[in-house]
Amino acid sequence: MLKRIVFLLAVLLVLLQPSLFAQSNRRGDAITLKVAVMGPGDQLYFWFGHIGLVVEDGMTGQSRFYDWGVFSFDNENFFVNFAFGRLIYCCAVSRAEANYDNYIRTNRDITLYTLDLPADKKMEVLRMAENIVLPENRDYYYHLFKDNCATRIRDIIDLAVDGQFKDKYEEAPGRYTHRQHVRRHTWFTPLFDWVLNFWLGQEVDRPITIWEEMFLPSEIAMRISEFNYTGADGKIRPLVNSVEVMNRAVKRPAALDIPRLQWPRELLASSLFSLSLVVLFVLFGQRKGYRIFIGLLSGFLGLFFGFVGSLLFFMSFFTNHDYTYHNSNIIFVNPLLFVLIPLGIIYAFTKKEKKRFFAVRLLRAFWTYVLLGGLLTMAIKLFPGFYQQNQVDQALVMPIALAMVFIMTRLGRLKSMLEYGKKK
Repeated sequence: MLKRIVFLLAVLLVLLQPSLFAQSNRRGDAITLKVAVMGPGDQLYFWFGHIGLVVEDGMTGQSRFYDWGVFSFDNENFFVNFAFGRLIYCCAVSRAEANYDNYIRTNRDITLYTLDLPADKKMEVLRMAENIVLPENRDYYYHLFKDNCATRIRDIIDLAVDGQFKDKYEEAPGRYTHRQHVRRHTWFTPLFDWVLNFWLGQEVDRPITIWEEMFLPSEIAMRISEFNYTGADGKIRPLVNSVEVMNRAVKRPAALDIPRLQWPRELLASSLFSLSLVVLFVLFGQRKGYRIFIGLLSGFLGLFFGFVGSLLFFMSFFTNHDYTYHNSNIIFVNPLLFVLIPLGIIYAFTKKEKKRFFAVRLLRAFWTYVLLGGLLTMAIKLFPGFYQQNQVDQALVMPIALAMVFIMTRLGRLKSMLEYGKKK
């Protein structure tokens, strides 16, 4: 009896299959798939743009936006997970119109790329997207370069064209390194540009492929616009059949097409600042006001460099932020520089000459360490295993270290000469 039931169900399924397939194709024909690419926003985590998959259903009249870039500060242990490189993102779906309104309201570019795909492939993408937004599937661990909202869309596009997208770009040399791409988007804010560059380690300086470059939404937009694929019918067709610019941001710094050579700017600014310190020493080095100024400046520099160096130390050795690993900056900018804070304060305010002279000698020793450490990070690049592009970091720190070594050395000699004069 059971065998008969199974047999009848199998026959029924065979008879219904053409009808189901035709119905699925009709649904697929009524669906339009678009890739929505948004330009940079105000917050740091929006500087690199955003991307989403839009599904317009002609049967229901609904337009849905699938977004792999959703996170919440209210998530349990959000900041702890973020600090240790375990940031959980998720895929969410919402009305496309609401998303467009939000991006227009926040002054961001919106460009829609309509995909030219057969009905069965559109249905395959839709089923995949609907499966991903289920509670058990929607969460994933975010990675800035390897797994983010853009790489998820990239992989879906590759699925839709049966792997042809990856076949074309997986081995093709990219235009820039990861670091250069980051700096294309951070150039307009010198402080954050320097700090983010300082934290990025050697791994982001290796040559990458076009496939890897598509961690950026704008890179995906460029590649899908030029990509052609071979359909099941053997015909070659463009992946994108129309492009719609829905909004243009007003007065917002755009990402650079070509990354700037930044280290000359840092070197010039640092050299001018350092030269001014030396000139001030020559003019006012023996005055109490200058002593307070240079002591407090040493403390401030120790606070800043000690802070960024401590974060680098933490990310390099205790977190999953692998793009900060193998970073030679830690040789000359690290938590040890926090010691400049008490030493600077002692030199600025203590009334005891011996204590002040002791602080000067230690300040000179630490700034000498910074200078020699920076020179070491230059020298090791003679070996092929060291290729970190940290010229920007060296250009900012080393002129300051050189000036501070000179000033502290002269202050120490001046103190010795005064003591010798008293004995005479």
